[in-house]
Amino acid sequence: MRDRLDGFTVDAVHAVLGDDAWYALARGETTPGRLATADGGRLSTLIRLFQLQVPTGRAAAETVFGELLGPLTGAGLLTASAGEIRAAVDVRPYGDEDHDWWVVCNLTPGLDGRLSPMDPAYVLGISEASSSLAQLTSRGEIDSALDLGTGCGVQSLHLSSHAARVVATDVNPRALAMARLTARLNEIELDVRDGSLFEPVAGERFDLIATNPPFVVSPPDGDRLVYRETAFPGDDVVRHVVQGAAAHLRDGGWCHVLAAWIHAEGEPWEERLARWIEPTGLDAWVVQRERADLATYAEMWLADGGHKGAPDYVSRYERWIRWFADQGVEAMGFGWISLRKADRDVPAVRIEEWAGDVGQPMGPATVQWGSRVDALDVSDDVLAVPWQLADDATQVTYGAVGAEDPAAITVRLEHGPRRTARLDTIEAGLLSACDGELTAGQILDALATLLGQDRAELRASYAPVVRELIADGFLYPAH
Repeated sequence: MRDRLDGFTVDAVHAVLGDDAWYALARGETTPGRLATADGGRLSTLIRLFQLQVPTGRAAAETVFGELLGPLTGAGLLTASAGEIRAAVDVRPYGDEDHDWWVVCNLTPGLDGRLSPMDPAYVLGISEASSSLAQLTSRGEIDSALDLGTGCGVQSLHLSSHAARVVATDVNPRALAMARLTARLNEIELDVRDGSLFEPVAGERFDLIATNPPFVVSPPDGDRLVYRETAFPGDDVVRHVVQGAAAHLRDGGWCHVLAAWIHAEGEPWEERLARWIEPTGLDAWVVQRERADLATYAEMWLADGGHKGAPDYVSRYERWIRWFADQGVEAMGFGWISLRKADRDVPAVRIEEWAGDVGQPMGPATVQWGSRVDALDVSDDVLAVPWQLADDATQVTYGAVGAEDPAAITVRLEHGPRRTARLDTIEAGLLSACDGELTAGQILDALATLLGQDRAELRASYAPVVRELIADGFLYPAH
């Protein structure tokens, strides 16, 4: 089958479709794509079959699949009727900077505005969530990785590029079958196991866990879609993942979770997540990227489930809103949770909201956060240690044209959360001199002498500032 898909890559599909049809398809519209693939070429046939869901004649299908047409039809991947061949599953090109892969999943529902209620066992393909998790996950060479709730196997593809062994789990038999097909098609070894959360890996530990659990919070009386909802009440599935990770991480191991959580009446969301994390003993960096009001949240997931425009849409919508009110839910938060098993008495926990720009991928920034908290853990006196300015830090000055001195100095990071800090003269001088040679205290002493200030007072005033600059990623341990 691989040779029949040769050249069927993300870039090739984009080239055949062109920008207009490419972005139209991302919006669920196929008409521009149909027009762009009317030439009957091999790539056009593949695009029409799998991505546009357009039937093709048997002769065109035989040109693409040859002697495999019969076996693929017999296996249920294609269907044949009245001389036409249709795709029964989606084989979608996917990749990163170094790889071209294919993902096997269910066909995209609701194309061209068709009303398409979802099959409860539907297996989602490449999504914004799976791409976000791939960007979040750290990528160092490791021995073992766990893809918890694999779906069609997107994360396993990434994990296989840097982990010697990958285990993938899911509760959906169809997802497991498609993950196996994805692995076979891409010639990767994948240990696929059936079961909920950490049950299939009881007693095992991993260097890395990546998971996008079914985190959608919805009324329990509706039809659950396995890829997004569970029988756990509220946001408990995310809590179970967070609290179960500690028993399955090796020392120094990371667990990256793309998740959602409830904003409950009378309880700040930060405190809610802190309660989840506290018993784990793990380092944790939690970032809320978005807060959704309940109407927006209900509309999004009802549309995702194919209910927009259905006769019972309004009654479903009302049920969601009433249920949220009964449960004391005020809003929903979306973001990521990165956990690390570190050997320290007091775990480092940072819980924050960041709706600003993020320089992707986030994985390296997460690992660097871990190295900074390690350095702060062993550095009681941050002024006695040499620090190094972040490689991606950019200084910007503001002021009137022709002015001798700037009115304001800021520094901005380009990777990870693109934080900006406004600096005074001392801070600007400190950062510019942090090259990993002199300690922060030595630099402050030199600045005190230069500016005629008291050394002890300057040290006392700026020690907390240095610690904050380290925590926010502007300074790193000297290499």
